[in-house]
Amino acid sequence: MSTQLDPLSLSADLLYTVKTEGEADWLREQLATLERPRLRRALSSRQAKLSFWLNCYNAYGQVLLEEESTLLSGSVLDRWKFFARDRIPVSGIWLSLNDVEHGLLRRSKLPWGFGYLPRPFPSSFERQFRLEECDPRVHFALGRGGENCPPITVYSPANVDEELDIAVEWYLEENAEYDPDEGVATIPRVFRRYRGDFGGKRGILEFLREYNAIPDEATPSLTYARSDRAPDFDLDLELDDLRP
Repeated sequence: MSTQLDPLSLSADLLYTVKTEGEADWLREQLATLERPRLRRALSSRQAKLSFWLNCYNAYGQVLLEEESTLLSGSVLDRWKFFARDRIPVSGIWLSLNDVEHGLLRRSKLPWGFGYLPRPFPSSFERQFRLEECDPRVHFALGRGGENCPPITVYSPANVDEELDIAVEWYLEENAEYDPDEGVATIPRVFRRYRGDFGGKRGILEFLREYNAIPDEATPSLTYARSDRAPDFDLDLELDDLRP
């Protein structure tokens, strides 16, 4: 009889332990050696996949920040290495932070291309365990080490949708502004960087209305805050530095 923890409990326990600076090595080993059929059964629903991969990303994001923090203050190549190296063992497979975010949570999309370009040749593991659709709310739940990143919280399958709604509302309240006199909404650059995930400009406006960042009847022009530059490598953002 298997003594492995339930995969959903395991990902939640790992993130909680990392956040509270507890001993996480045995949980990381459990995650690395999860039996594939056990993982498949556990991730049979959208909510389960969403909470599991959010917790895995945020747990290992914190672990790697402690182990390789100097990379984030280094060159573009250093930052790319931080997110692109395969340092996350799950069920016998080595994943990177990019794999979890862009492959599993964003349903196999490239990290550049404004959210419109698919990742070529996703692995069989990625195809099996990714979300069926990209949920743009994940952009407000992932800790990437930047000053404007959302608070890290443990997500549960039963309440993940409500918890994500809270994360979005908090983030927009802190980082979005609406000027009714000028008819302008100033929003984080994550909306520009991943505009395809939100459904283009029309989808972004609908998203902002849904989370009370702009009034229901408003159709403002959009500007993007320069301060919301995430530390991970992204070609679209790097090219921004070359523009006037």
